[in-house]
Amino acid sequence: MGYEFLHVEEKGADSGLTFLELVVDRPKMNALSQDLLAELGDCFDELAERELSALIITGAGRAFVAGADIKAMVAMTKAEAENFSQLGQGVFAKLEALPCVTIAAINGFALGGGCELALACDLRIASEEAQMGQPEVKLGLIPGFGGTQRLARLVGMAKAKELILIGGNLDAVECERIGLVNAVVPAEGLLSKAREWAEAIAARGPASVAAAKKVMQSGVWGDLVDAYRAEASAFGDLFEEHEATEGMLAFIERRPARFLR
Repeated sequence: MGYEFLHVEEKGADSGLTFLELVVDRPKMNALSQDLLAELGDCFDELAERELSALIITGAGRAFVAGADIKAMVAMTKAEAENFSQLGQGVFAKLEALPCVTIAAINGFALGGGCELALACDLRIASEEAQMGQPEVKLGLIPGFGGTQRLARLVGMAKAKELILIGGNLDAVECERIGLVNAVVPAEGLLSKAREWAEAIAARGPASVAAAKKVMQSGVWGDLVDAYRAEASAFGDLFEEHEATEGMLAFIERRPARFLR
């Protein structure tokens, strides 16, 4: 598999416990552009055809994925923004639907779309240096890649509303406390821990693991089609509001946003 922004490597072949590691590598901070999302979608399509036990996803450098590409978003129309939201939702739905177990190894910032990418994985391990959050309201926006739905189902509605409506970041310890991540480890041990879990999963019955994942998700998640459609529509609507333009420009210009009341 040849990609511009993704590195995919097979691991565990010597022991017969085969799993893959996917590294997101797009300067700066691995921001989710349309091209990167398209590559992720193509990658997940390819992986869906392979017999894998586990997939580890991590980021290059200081970020897991720091968020969406705000510079590319600021000029979007309502229709373009809604399409962008639907693109991200579709890509992360492909990730969620993979029969293998997916593990997010969160090495640094996982904000906005990066947090949503981690939410679409089955398991999440965070470095002590990691930070997670949904800060979209600071830009005059909302999460658009499934975060309004997955976050509440994972940590509960009250905590999800706190994270989304206030838009603050959480450190790794707090993420573990509320159930946003499964474990926190020192930075140098992050991939070792993820590989340990991947090897343990590879040693289990692949059919039973895949069946358990499928049944659990269908029971808890339910039908999200209407919810995702509403999220994408609301995301697009905000691009006709002044505050979205102001919020994104303020982010790009590194100044406080001045929202109109």
